[in-house]
Amino acid sequence: MTDDVLFLSGDRVTRLLGADAAIASQRAAFTALGDGEADLPGKIMHPSRFDDSVVFAYVSRLSADTGAVAKFGSVNPANARAGLPTVHAVISALDPVTGELVAVMDGTAVTTLRTAAGSAVAVDALSAPDAAHLAVLGSGTQALAHVRAIARVRDLKSVRLWSPNPERRTRAAATLAAELPFPVEPVDTARAAVTGASLVATCTLSTTPVVHGDWLAPGCTVVSVGSFEPTRSEVDPEVLRRSAAVVVDDPETAAGHAGPIIDALREGLLTADDLIPLGAVLTGRRRARTRPDDIVHYNSVGLGIQDAAAAWAVVDAARRSAREASG
Repeated sequence: MTDDVLFLSGDRVTRLLGADAAIASQRAAFTALGDGEADLPGKIMHPSRFDDSVVFAYVSRLSADTGAVAKFGSVNPANARAGLPTVHAVISALDPVTGELVAVMDGTAVTTLRTAAGSAVAVDALSAPDAAHLAVLGSGTQALAHVRAIARVRDLKSVRLWSPNPERRTRAAATLAAELPFPVEPVDTARAAVTGASLVATCTLSTTPVVHGDWLAPGCTVVSVGSFEPTRSEVDPEVLRRSAAVVVDDPETAAGHAGPIIDALREGLLTADDLIPLGAVLTGRRRARTRPDDIVHYNSVGLGIQDAAAAWAVVDAARRSAREASG
C-alpha cells in the first residue's frame, strides 16, 4: 500500500461529490452499460439468518481509464427507527494499470448520492418534461436525497411526502421545505401522496406494496429503489400492468433481485424481453415513453457500476482539490 492512498470520510465524500457531479457520474455509468463498455459481475446479496439485515458486495469497472471498484456493506432496516441510515458500506478503488489501492471511502455517502442521482437520471430520461408534482414514499436518508436530486432535473412545483411515522414524515418535510423553493407537505396516507402526482419515488424497505397502480395518474413515472431483493415489493402488480414500459437498471440483475419484477416474470405478467435497460434508453437503443399519457415504471436494485462511476468522480475531485491546495 502506497503512502498516497486517499482515505475519505462520509463528510469529505459529500463535499467532493455535488449533486450535479453525482448525476453526471450516473449518466456515465448507465451510458457505459448501454454501450456494452462496462464490466459488471453479478452482485452478492445475502439475507442474514440472525435478523432482517442483508449483507451485500459489488465489484465493477467503468472503463479502461478507471480501475476496479468494490463495495461491501449491509442493509439494516431497524436503523430507520433510530434515525440512522439503513445502508452502511465501505468502498475501495484500485489503480487501472497496476491494481494498487488508490482510495478507501465511506460507501454510505456514495450509496446515498449515487442512488438518488441514478433516479434523477431515470426521471430525466423517462418522465414527461413538464412533470412537476412529486410524491415521495419514505422519510429517511434516501427520501430526502431523492427530492434534492430530482429537483435538479425537473422544475418541481410541489412535493407530498408520506411515511408510516407521523413525526418522521413531518420532520423530513420541514427539512426539505426549509432548503427548497417549493412546498413540501407531509400527508397522512400513501394514497394521498400519490394521487395526482406526475412523479412518484418509493424510498422504503417495505415488503408489501406502498403504491397501488389504480392510484396512478395518466403520464405518471414511478421510480422504486427499495425493491432490491425478492422479498421486498414497494409496488403492486397493477403498477406493472398499467405501465406502458417497465425499465430496470439491468435486466439480468432485476430478474434475480427485484421483488416485483421476479413476481411479474413468474406469473407471466412480464417477459424478459419486456424489461428495458435504462442504459438502452439513454443510448437510443430502446424507447420507453411514447405518449404523454403513458405510465412508466423504473425499478432500481442498485448496481456496482453506479458505485464505480461515483467513486472515481470522488477520486478525481479529491485529486483536483489537492492540486489546487498545493498551488
